[in-house]
Amino acid sequence: MNDKELLRSVMRRQAGLSLRVAAVFLGIIFILPLVNLYAPELAATNVGGFSLTWLILAVLFYPITWGLSAYFIKRSNALEDAIVQENAK
Repeated sequence: MNDKELLRSVMRRQAGLSLRVAAVFLGIIFILPLVNLYAPELAATNVGGFSLTWLILAVLFYPITWGLSAYFIKRSNALEDAIVQENAK
């Protein structure tokens, strides 16, 4: 496999990973308003002095983002390592 094909392979796999991580992130963001609209009792549930909605938006938003970022970096590095090993043969 030449360098261009290798680069395309890495980029294609990382793009797929990016889309999956973005889908999870956007799912969380878009589901919250729907929970507020269709399950207001659940959204208003008191958890540690916050409503569930505010707990997710104000307290858990950054840890969720950091977790998704750490997952992306770990999987991205693993993808690169796997591609290198596949092409070293």
